Amino acid sequence: MKIKKNIVKIVFCVCLLAGAVYAQTTNEAAAETKAAAAKVEKTTLWEMIKQGGVTMYPLGLFSILTVYFIVQNALSLREKTLLRPDLMPDFIALMKDKKVLEAHTLCKENNTLFTYVFAAGLERCSRRGDNINFTKVKEAIEEASTEEMTSHMKPIDYLSIIGATAPMLGLLGTVSGMIKAFQTIGSTGMGKPELLATNIGEALVTTATGLIIAIPAMLFYFYFRNNFIKSIATLGRNIGALLDTLESGELPLGYEDLGNK
Repeated sequence: MKIKKNIVKIVFCVCLLAGAVYAQTTNEAAAETKAAAAKVEKTTLWEMIKQGGVTMYPLGLFSILTVYFIVQNALSLREKTLLRPDLMPDFIALMKDKKVLEAHTLCKENNTLFTYVFAAGLERCSRRGDNINFTKVKEAIEEASTEEMTSHMKPIDYLSIIGATAPMLGLLGTVSGMIKAFQTIGSTGMGKPELLATNIGEALVTTATGLIIAIPAMLFYFYFRNNFIKSIATLGRNIGALLDTLESGELPLGYEDLGNK
């Protein structure tokens, strides 16, 4: 019986000792985890950018250009800026009275997409509005529309180029970081994981940066493109109404009140 009691005591002591060792090991591991987390939390944005390597320079330029083109397109592609709907009643009245010269002068005084295209058509008319070849007028309007559409689409297309190129630059940084990681493994082995982590960090940072730039660039590209296509369609409808008024001498629906002025 004494032997059994001694065995129980020994087992009990061993269990207490194992528990104490396990608790100490757990506390040390928790302390190391907290220290690592604190170290990660202290990593600043600038340090992450520097970790990305050389690829971050063109990506930084792309980020600045993305903001620039978004602001530029937001200001220049507004419908009230492109089409000047406030001028439509004046043009309708001038077209009804066949005052082509006055309408052309009004176009020159207000330089917008609508007035530029419409002025190109009016240049094919006579000063008094007599004997108008509407086929040539429409050809001139189509030519001017194509020219202006190409000009206004360039800043929109730049967003598409950035959206397509930024992930490729990020992928280039990813490949560069992985190559360095394998070179580190080949030269130092797995004994220094901090060196390997730096190379992998470069790969991940450049990939994330490329996507962060590309996603808003593509979203705004489709947004501006669709709005501009809608504005072009409205432009064609407005100019068509003006040409019909010039040809018939009658006010279109919605502008009957101009006849009382």
